Amino acid sequence: MTTTPTTSARAAEWWRAQRTRVLWGTLIAVVAFVVIVVVARLLRGIPAVEAFIDTYPGVVPPPEGTPVGIPWWLGWQHFLNAFFLVLLVKTGLELRGRRRPPGFWTRDNTRWPRTRRAPRRLGIWLWFHLWLDALWVLVGITYVVLLFATGQWLRIVPTDWAVVPNAVSAALQYASLEWPTEDSWIVYNALQQLAYFSVVFIAAPLALVTGLRLSSIWPAEGRWASARTERMARAVHYPVMLFFLAFTFVHVVLVLSTGALRKLNQMYAARDADDWIGFAIFALSVVVMVVAWVVATPPLLKRIAAKSGRVQG
Repeated sequence: MTTTPTTSARAAEWWRAQRTRVLWGTLIAVVAFVVIVVVARLLRGIPAVEAFIDTYPGVVPPPEGTPVGIPWWLGWQHFLNAFFLVLLVKTGLELRGRRRPPGFWTRDNTRWPRTRRAPRRLGIWLWFHLWLDALWVLVGITYVVLLFATGQWLRIVPTDWAVVPNAVSAALQYASLEWPTEDSWIVYNALQQLAYFSVVFIAAPLALVTGLRLSSIWPAEGRWASARTERMARAVHYPVMLFFLAFTFVHVVLVLSTGALRKLNQMYAARDADDWIGFAIFALSVVVMVVAWVVATPPLLKRIAAKSGRVQG
């Protein structure tokens, strides 16, 4: 499957404009990685640091009653969250580019939901972004409900302050390229736990609230419609997206470098095994995401949008 000439031209234009920045960024990242590894290994050569790691190995024993294993619904959540995140990033970058939308959509106010005020006209990328947001929020609500209904929250919500020094220990072990000993089928290490907690209970709500403020459904009048709140939302929303991307990148790298077959089985097949079933499901999910990225083009989006409103452009 090939991209359209317009997409190819825009990609080439972006590369010409950002090539120097990308190359310098890559070089800086590589140098920073090497420095971090060297410093971490030097620190681990200090007896006091090794004693700290022995005292805090990076894993906090789970509370009594914590469920063992990863349920099937969490495997589906992995795919759905990644799927929506990929498309949200695509549409977010389109919106951030501030180019004229390739089309506009206006809701049909003769059908439910009807409003007193005339519907606002939305760019096609914004329309798609809002729909993705709504579906992603639905997935998130389902996740949180199941998380607490099944007791899985005990795996990602810290309940002991020992998680802090253990997270520092785990970070130091990762940085020195000597992975902390843990079995994520039973318990996450402290750094994983803090990361998952931050994603679910801090970053996701921030993305939701700031996204609502920037969306067309936010009241256009009143004290909450000030330019100041919009600037604050913009200042937070984009960094949150970068956080999600950074988390996803690190998450994938660590999964693939710390027993990929077993981790992918746990994440996608809800099985604690070393066969290729989880990898196959993961690979299929990646194909689906790539196809979705490629086919989510203005012509297709406009045809879909036309089913619920008037499309122009």
